[in-house]
Amino acid sequence: MNRVLVAGVGNVFFGDDGFGPAVVRALASDPPAGATVKDFGIRGMHLAYELLDGYERAILIDAAPRGEAPGTLFLMELDPQERGGTPDAHSMDLLNVFAFMRVLGGSAPQMTLVGCEPGATDEEMGLSEAVERAIEPALTVVRRLVDESLAAPPRRQGEEIAWSEV
Repeated sequence: MNRVLVAGVGNVFFGDDGFGPAVVRALASDPPAGATVKDFGIRGMHLAYELLDGYERAILIDAAPRGEAPGTLFLMELDPQERGGTPDAHSMDLLNVFAFMRVLGGSAPQMTLVGCEPGATDEEMGLSEAVERAIEPALTVVRRLVDESLAAPPRRQGEEIAWSEV
């Protein structure tokens, strides 16, 4: 079992919302050693089950609007205990995924979001130029995060680890 899950999330039918799946497709030709790389698209329930499968860390890749210029990348540590969602097997909203994980029980891994500011999320396939240009830098960030995770000693069940903000 690999220690790190790299999960692409997003809807490829809504322009830049397909950023996560695009990054995962780019990683598929040369996946990082020690990491499981999967495209979850909009399958929130599947992601919730996978997150509870014993990984030490999950790196989620998604388009996430924060009011920055399109293509801007950012990292955010996620808290699976954050409230606000309701279990919904048909929604990929991360708060809903976290709520479903709580219903399932088990222990969630440490989670980091590699987010990209979308430019266009209209009903169309394909990324905008700015978001397309963010794929290569995102690959570099994901590989660095996987390497850092694997360099750390394996986490024991229930052990807390302090991570600095990147």
